[in-house]
Amino acid sequence: MPPRNTRAARLVYPAALARLGSNGLPAAFQQGRSMKFADLRAGMVITGGPLQVTEAEILEFARKFDPQWFHTDVQRAAEGRWGGLIASGWHTCALAMRMAVDAILHDSESFGSPGLGEVSWRVPVRPGDTLTLHARVQGARVSASRNDLGIVNWAWVVDNQHGETVLELDATSLFDLSGDS
Repeated sequence: MPPRNTRAARLVYPAALARLGSNGLPAAFQQGRSMKFADLRAGMVITGGPLQVTEAEILEFARKFDPQWFHTDVQRAAEGRWGGLIASGWHTCALAMRMAVDAILHDSESFGSPGLGEVSWRVPVRPGDTLTLHARVQGARVSASRNDLGIVNWAWVVDNQHGETVLELDATSLFDLSGDS
């Protein structure tokens, strides 16, 4: 299996926040420095991926976790409503999570999530699709009851190679501000 995402995250956010280094990333995201809660600002968009989806991955995930025929039976799916095999929506969420970890959460102060808000699967994901995550910071605040806890609200959008949105979801991340992470 080829390596997932070896490219640096691409960032898009208000020009007033952008001080770009030689690699095109803001100083907070230079190689060797992990992402910190203080680096996140409302309106910032972090782009992760791309990830290419294979038929084998779709079949493997679906057989283990969502064994509905349109995810597991290539021949029957070709004759069905979707005109071919499609990935489970939960597989699409897992791919989005992988891109988020690679681009945002790996080696950060993040230590989990209390849950997701609305999840919408807009367009089916098919074998050969290439997905890209756009994670917009909706808000970042210190908890009112625990000053060692940062809360980040995100709006995630995952697009395919045609620019079609395949997934939208609202996520919340918890960040450790105690200095022990």
